[in-house]
Amino acid sequence: MLRKEIPASLQLVRKGGVTSALGFQAAALASGIKKKGKKDLALIVSTAPAQVAGVFTLNQVKAAPVRLCMRHVRNGAARAIVVNSGNANACTGVQGINNACEMAAIAAEALGVKKTEVLVCSTGRIGVQMPMPKVKRGIIRAVKRLATEEGTQAAKAIMTSDTRRKEIAVRFKIDGRKVTIGGMAKGAGMIHPNMATMLAFITTDAQIDKPTLKRCLEESVERTFNRISVDGDMSTNDTVLVLANGLAGNHPLKSYHRQLGLFQQALDFVAKRLAQMIVEDGEGASKIVEVAIKGARNHSDAKAAAEAIGRSMLVKTSWCGGDANWGRLMDAIGYSSARIREELVEIYYNGVLAVANGQPSRTPLARLLKVVRKPNFAITVHLHSGHGEYNLLTTDLTERYVEINRSKGG
Repeated sequence: MLRKEIPASLQLVRKGGVTSALGFQAAALASGIKKKGKKDLALIVSTAPAQVAGVFTLNQVKAAPVRLCMRHVRNGAARAIVVNSGNANACTGVQGINNACEMAAIAAEALGVKKTEVLVCSTGRIGVQMPMPKVKRGIIRAVKRLATEEGTQAAKAIMTSDTRRKEIAVRFKIDGRKVTIGGMAKGAGMIHPNMATMLAFITTDAQIDKPTLKRCLEESVERTFNRISVDGDMSTNDTVLVLANGLAGNHPLKSYHRQLGLFQQALDFVAKRLAQMIVEDGEGASKIVEVAIKGARNHSDAKAAAEAIGRSMLVKTSWCGGDANWGRLMDAIGYSSARIREELVEIYYNGVLAVANGQPSRTPLARLLKVVRKPNFAITVHLHSGHGEYNLLTTDLTERYVEINRSKGG
């Protein structure tokens, strides 16, 4: 997952993002949710009706905008996404639901579309009611500022503890027509598979039917956003949305379309790069680590072992200290739900053998330390119990993470 080269079939769009696809506009401004005049409201709009699909947090405590989005996505069509940062509108009761619905209604009226065609997402502090008079004025002002050039500003407006914006776009051809997929995301902390405190918005001008779009997104999320972890916490607001307005003019992509695989490849690439950007911006992170489990009894065991390593504070703090403490890796996979045989386990650091048959290899410790002190490295654990494999991209855990989060509200 650390590899960033682009497939030959795709072309990277210079300064590309959520408005790179035909028919998409954005706006961003400071509505007053955040202090000191920081931008905190973004609007993404398709000039044509778009198919929509979404994937949402598995946390049982779901923010009000997540609940609204889940309902509106089922309708199958969307025209706009309203996103705010600085307030999660989570744990806000009935009033929070009403506020999310009002945000959709305000945007719909200003745009001249149906309320059910507007999606709402929020990120920020939990347990605080939205300052609706400010938000209402902000949404109305945002509609008047819509432009294709505002994609980057929108990516900045949704940031919370992020230190950099996250956006990308690629182009390719389907049925001889130029197709674009672009996206933006936010996220740096409360990141763990099964969706995390992250928002991701992907737009495309491809023509694709709803069931196929839904399936493509779900498969892509499983291979990308659900394979990252910063701190093991799952948020209340996680949302990934994709809008497809069909303006590229290709033949509709359905399950039997001969170039559906190309569309999936492009979608995966965009999602993977956005997921990598989230990990690379992990709160306080000084190291990015790819954990690969091989030879597990099955996929489920491989996933369990990888996530145990990615969640372990003992493992992550050892990486922070540049310590090749493979014993902590053995401990983590041992208490995971994966079935392992200790005497079969092999562990590699950037391909350098550290553990053979469950015991220390003859590799000098200095070689392993040299690897772990790099800002990026890979750990491979081979269980020799089957054919299950799983990869996870994660970070170390530093003192800076504690400083950032000791007073953060959500």
